[in-house]
Parts: sequence; C-alpha cells; structure tokens
Amino acid sequence: MFASSGGARIAYDVTGSGPDVLLIHAGVNDRRSWKHVVARLAPHHRCIAYDMRGYGETTYEREEGWAPVTDALAVLDAAHAGRVAIVAASMGGQCAIDLTLAHPERVSRLVLIGTAIRGAPYPTLKNGPTAELNAQIDAAGDDVELIERLEAHLWLDGASAPEGRVSNPTRALFLDMNARPLRAPDPGDQREPSPAWPHLGDITVPTLLLLGRLDAEDIEAINEQAVELIPGAKIVHLDGVAHVPHLEGDRATLDAIAAFLGG
Repeated sequence: MFASSGGARIAYDVTGSGPDVLLIHAGVNDRRSWKHVVARLAPHHRCIAYDMRGYGETTYEREEGWAPVTDALAVLDAAHAGRVAIVAASMGGQCAIDLTLAHPERVSRLVLIGTAIRGAPYPTLKNGPTAELNAQIDAAGDDVELIERLEAHLWLDGASAPEGRVSNPTRALFLDMNARPLRAPDPGDQREPSPAWPHLGDITVPTLLLLGRLDAEDIEAINEQAVELIPGAKIVHLDGVAHVPHLEGDRATLDAIAAFLGG
C-alpha cells in the first residue's frame, strides 16, 4: 500500500488487529527490520510499518521543505489510524519524538530504541571503538561497499563487538536494507522543526527507552540523559546487542516492547 505525501508515495504495510502501533525504522534499515516485532505484536495489535523517503519501496521526487513528521501523519491518515503507540529506532525515534511534541493528540505511548534526538548534546568521540569506525567511514569516501561493511559493524554488530557478531540471514538483510539509502537520490532539504531536546519535559505519554549495551557511546550518552528529562520515562538496558536489537529478534527486546504495549 502507498500513502501520498507531497511528492512522495510512502510504502507501508498493515498487519494484525487491535490497538494501532506505528513502526518507524532506523536510518540504516527499512520497514522490513520490524518483522520480529510485527510477528510478536500482530496477535494483539494493528501494526503499521512504513519506509521513509530514501528507503525501501517508497518513491519520491526531489522536494524542498518536506518533513518526516508530515510523511508519518500521511501514513496514519491513509491507514485510518487515530491515536497510536509508536515503536521507533534511531532516526525513526527522532521522528517519533518530533511527532509527539507537534501532535500529542496522535500519540498514546512511545518505545524508543537507541533513539536519536534533534538538538541533543551529542558528545564528541575522539577515542574508542565508535570513534575508530566513524573515522574509517569518513575515510572511505565514495566506496559504498566499504561503507556498507563498516556500518554493519558499527550499527548491527556494535563497534565494541567483533565484526560479524551477527550472521546471515540477518546480516544479509541489514546490508540489503542499508544499500538503498546509501545510493538513493537526494530527497531535498527537510523542513526541520525546533530542537526537541529542550522540550523533552513536555512529553506526557508513557515512554520506554531501550538501549543495547553494544550501542555507540554517543547514543548511550544521550539516551541515559533523556530518560531523566522525559517525565516518568523508563530505560531498559539490553545485554549482547547493539543499535537495532529488534532486527536480530532479540528476546529481551521483544518482551519489553510487548509488555509495555500490553500483549
């Protein structure tokens, strides 16, 4: 199915029945990354997963001033969803937070996995495994295949873990999903909302942060701070996984999401 949003046709799936849950993927994945989450939730929830611009099956024309929140609302409207719980990862978490602040009437709960946050005080990493991999990615230039391999190590395995910690078929799926955004045409400059970081205290819905212990150090730092700023938020640390634990089908991740959403 497709939702229209400006010059984009946003690809999305609807699976299951029950209270609505919107799934917003990480910047190195697409909607296929939610397969284990959908399988777990679909008996009790109606899961709506979509591909952002530059990802998966979504098509678009270059458009200045487009907004991820507007695209997410277009998907909700096309799927006839009212107020939803949101499960989102990384860059998708940033969109989820922006959506919650701009349209609190559309959001009932938040699950944020290794979330990015607009305007957060990310620390500058000069040493350590994440800094080393980031330097290698920067030095890779236009070698997209090398960038794909390095990003799989950073975001899938975890920079502090051995490369190849996560094996096929999950690794093959990660590489396939990440190939599209690395090669996708520029969708145009986004219309960015105000930084969300100063307004985290305005989030009033129940919020759960999930953080892999192998995730990047800068992601860890802002998530540890964010849980103190969002009223009533809770954080669960996940052993043995990195930035996209749901893609691995990590049992603790799936249990935490299902318990928080109910079912």
